[in-house]
Amino acid sequence: HGMIGNIYSMGLALQALEASSEFYTPREWDRAQAFSVVYNHNYQQPMAIAQVLPPLVGKSYLNAGGLCQVPTLPLSPPTAAITVQFSITNTLKHYFHYSTSVCVPDNSTLLRVMKVARKEKPDIFSFRIKKEPLGPFVTSIHGLPGNKTKRTYWQFFSCWRPLQKGVGIYKPKNWEHIQAIFSTY
Repeated sequence: HGMIGNIYSMGLALQALEASSEFYTPREWDRAQAFSVVYNHNYQQPMAIAQVLPPLVGKSYLNAGGLCQVPTLPLSPPTAAITVQFSITNTLKHYFHYSTSVCVPDNSTLLRVMKVARKEKPDIFSFRIKKEPLGPFVTSIHGLPGNKTKRTYWQFFSCWRPLQKGVGIYKPKNWEHIQAIFSTY
């Protein structure tokens, strides 16, 4: 039924199969079925998650360099990572739209997503914040600041719904698309 061993040993078993495939006669196995088993399980241990991800894309730890990786301290266990798509859009004047996907540690805030995007593409995803009593407030993105006189600001959305939390508190989910849209009030 797609399971090898138990749910926590499955990642290591899959890696062993991938790494030693040249030493045995390969038989077809349903990677999609294995992915379905893994996907439907609510992993609580980051190590188990880290062990199961490489074989699901046909790799092992030894050759997983192309996977989304989060830097860790030496000898520390792998950190679970998520991918977040982040877009910035201005349709009010001097139109622009840019989008990127970034990898961040699981449980990261939107502010961390923005910082990673800025680090990877500083000429596009630059931003400024102002420290407020309720947390950081984004005042400018891509060199375009909000303006009280013109009643403009940067509004954040997920699935076209305005976020109800600030960038310093909101924690995007894996594969979530966050949009920063230059808006009026």
